[in-house]
Amino acid sequence: MIDLHCHFLPNIDDGPSNIGDSLKLARMACAYGIQKSIVTPHICPGCYENNIMTIQPAFTVFKHALQQNHIPLQVGMAAEVRIGFEIIEMIEKNLIPFLGRLEGYHILLLEMPYSHIPPGSDKMVNWLLEKKIRPMIAHPEKNGDVLRNLEKIYPFIEQGCLLQITASSITGRLGSQLQQRAQQMLEKGWVNVIASDAHNIKYRPPDLESGYLAAAKIIGESAAYRLVHETPEQITLEKFIDIQKTKQPPTKDGWVREFGGLKSLIPA
Repeated sequence: MIDLHCHFLPNIDDGPSNIGDSLKLARMACAYGIQKSIVTPHICPGCYENNIMTIQPAFTVFKHALQQNHIPLQVGMAAEVRIGFEIIEMIEKNLIPFLGRLEGYHILLLEMPYSHIPPGSDKMVNWLLEKKIRPMIAHPEKNGDVLRNLEKIYPFIEQGCLLQITASSITGRLGSQLQQRAQQMLEKGWVNVIASDAHNIKYRPPDLESGYLAAAKIIGESAAYRLVHETPEQITLEKFIDIQKTKQPPTKDGWVREFGGLKSLIPA
């Protein structure tokens, strides 16, 4: 599997505070059957003042630590970017790392506030699309407006946004309301990617396995596999094109047989 949204870099946002905890997350990701992870620290002006100049050094340290500790997780670098007018200047100055590319567009992991959809968000999306940047909205099932009314997210899908829901939302780990919204989005075919949004090993682990299995019960194994492997692979192809090929991942038909039940191997 390929995880397009996780917070593994140490001491840069609300993820791990040190490299030891970063490596614990990476080991757990591998145990859950994740082959590649795109680390996505927050860019949130006024809260997490990150940009490519702060993310790149932290990513380099993390990647080196993975190699030194023989952890076979392949990693790429991007960011989870809070929507706001500050994005415009940062993009014009090439300060935001993207998830990758798809169909001629850069893919930007775009975060809405938890409370609401800000007025003017549609105009920001249009500006991004005009710049050949396609937003992938991070965990829309967590947004307050969407929780109150599922249809609030639909205009952004019509505009051309992609949607990424969180694995733990599908399973109910984050509560019944988020589970209902995530499952509804899956049923309607609105979801493009499932990711872990991992922050720590106890409360927000890099567990795509359970999200995949829960999604497979709703939309079928092939469709669920597309959300954790095929689409993420298309988006991140350029990030990993120079990495030497390793053992091929299992096919979607063999995924459950090889990785099923791995949660029992991971300490609480």
